[in-house]
Amino acid sequence: MNLRPLRPERGSAMRLVACRCLVLVCLVERFGLADLPSALPVRTVMGSQKKRPVTLRVADREELVRVTTTGVHPASMIRRAWVLLALDTSVGEVDGTEAIAARVGVSGETLRLVAKRFAETGGDVWATIGRKKREHPPVPSPVTGEVEARLIALACSAAPAGHARWSLRLLEKHVALVEDIPDLDHSTIGRVLKKRRFVLI
Repeated sequence: MNLRPLRPERGSAMRLVACRCLVLVCLVERFGLADLPSALPVRTVMGSQKKRPVTLRVADREELVRVTTTGVHPASMIRRAWVLLALDTSVGEVDGTEAIAARVGVSGETLRLVAKRFAETGGDVWATIGRKKREHPPVPSPVTGEVEARLIALACSAAPAGHARWSLRLLEKHVALVEDIPDLDHSTIGRVLKKRRFVLI
């Protein structure tokens, strides 16, 4: 039996397949086909379906079908609704991970995350397909309208002695000395001036 050597650029996956084929050929030559064990059953259920099976109620299925077919909804919400419908075990046996992922157009990781979120929300369909609420509120920006006005007024004033004009670094130093304006770095000052279309000349 002549086997061509594998090229190194084919990768470890090709080498693994070739090794398995070689072992199978050797077993067939030694024992024959009759003594070989029967083929293993094809796995059709993914791990997350066993750990966290998705079982939808009839009303939930109708709501998800309505989300995917009517109205205007975010693409991520529609995609998660399709995933839940595809993972639903109440209508019969569920296809394998690869088949569902190919049909819905998502990755296997997305299937796992949607099933996990469905279990974590206690089977709440809307909490699963909707956007997750922030655990912490966003940090308010220190730059308010009043701060912007004070900053632009400072930039419009005459430059300090020894300087021909204002620069961002010079504004940063003077902002730190003013009590009514919070400490801002030069990049934040530059963004504020750019937003107001103010050019330092």
